[in-house]
Amino acid sequence: MRRSTARRCPSRCSAPRWASSALDGCTTCSAITPSRWRSAARHCSRQRRAFCCCRTAPSRPRTDTHARYVARVDRRRHPPGLTFTDWHAADGWALRRYDWAPAPDIAPRGPLLFLGGRGDFAEKYLEAMAHWRARGWHVTGIDWRGQGGSGRLLADPLVNHLTTLDSLLDDLAAFAAAVAPRVAVAHSMGAHLLLRWLAERDGTLDAAVLSSPMLGLRAGPLGTAPLALTARAACALGRGERRIWEGDAGNVGGRMTSCPDRQADKLWWKANVPAIASGAPSWGWMRAACASIAALDRAPLGRVATPLLMLVSRRDPVVSPAAIARIARRLPAAALHLLPGQGHELLREGDAIRREVLARIDAHWGR
Repeated sequence: MRRSTARRCPSRCSAPRWASSALDGCTTCSAITPSRWRSAARHCSRQRRAFCCCRTAPSRPRTDTHARYVARVDRRRHPPGLTFTDWHAADGWALRRYDWAPAPDIAPRGPLLFLGGRGDFAEKYLEAMAHWRARGWHVTGIDWRGQGGSGRLLADPLVNHLTTLDSLLDDLAAFAAAVAPRVAVAHSMGAHLLLRWLAERDGTLDAAVLSSPMLGLRAGPLGTAPLALTARAACALGRGERRIWEGDAGNVGGRMTSCPDRQADKLWWKANVPAIASGAPSWGWMRAACASIAALDRAPLGRVATPLLMLVSRRDPVVSPAAIARIARRLPAAALHLLPGQGHELLREGDAIRREVLARIDAHWGR
């Protein structure tokens, strides 16, 4: 009888089992592909070492430049080198722009455009930005108008209000023309707008990642169509500028992230820098979002040639995985990966899922 050693660590450490996938990646391969990843990589759950077909023994723990820079990130402090400036849209609106260039000892790879979702602000994603910066990317982006550090449309700063998402699309087109990004990572509403820019404005990128893209909405049992009807009715009754719910109920049941520490980080920033905080969307925003989703559905998606990586949780409670899968089938160069759990903010999830997401993104554009 052949004796199986699949559950033992090849490094002969004391770990009794191996995890099913390598979340940190091979530390000796410079270009590991997703298929090679799945077939060859194993990860020691205790010693955190990588084992790959490129070697016959486990590699040494990571001590490279990337690891050094990422380890320095404090999620509740602006890191050295991250700058904020005003960038003015075509209509004169001042948006908060952020830039984080790679350190001098890292070979530069060009601009990486990052776009957050509704209600987001740059500080929520310092960890992810540090990861890409340590890979050589110049991370740049803007807080969307009406949220973060980019002003408000209503007297109540906690109401996230818009009457159309086309103004955000115009801002994106102008900013992209100014910075000429090579690649982009966009989340939720930002991913929706990035895809509209690629399809409707002939945007060009070497590659892009759409994280939990807002291609269809979910609110309990309701999908985009009933939400659109409800929003139109609320606006017709004069409630367009009213918030849909009171308070900050965004992470009830871990719907945004299953990581309590990263959720606490977000609340810390909102409490200590209230100028960047916003709350629930208005009924006007909901109507505008549903109209923009309908516009994207009519867009010529078949001519989007940019290689796209689409990531979403299987049970995402905010956006519709079914709608994302349907749109993915219309995109000629898209790959869709469903992730376990229900967290909407994949880049702020628990360490296991977050590392897998970052590894897939790195692999998408060749680390």
